[in-house]
Amino acid sequence: MEYKEKVRGYLSKFLNEEDLSDDEDIFQLGQINSLFAFQLIMFIEKEFSIMVDNSDLDIDNFKSINGITDFIESKLA
Repeated sequence: MEYKEKVRGYLSKFLNEEDLSDDEDIFQLGQINSLFAFQLIMFIEKEFSIMVDNSDLDIDNFKSINGITDFIESKLA
C-alpha cells in the first residue's frame, strides 16, 4: 500500500486530476508526454531502488497506479 501512496503522490504533482482512480490510464488523460514518461521511470528507479530494463518498457507497467505498483512489486519480489 505504501507503494501506491508514493506513486499517487508523485503523479499528483504532474496531473490535474483530483480523483485519479488506481486503474485510470494516465496516458489517456492527455497530460502526459514522452518526457514525463522518462521522468516517471527515473522516479521509480530512484524511489524504489530498482532498475527498469528495456524489456520492462511495456505501457501496461506504467499506465496506471495499479500497473506501476504491480510492476514495482514484481521487481522487488
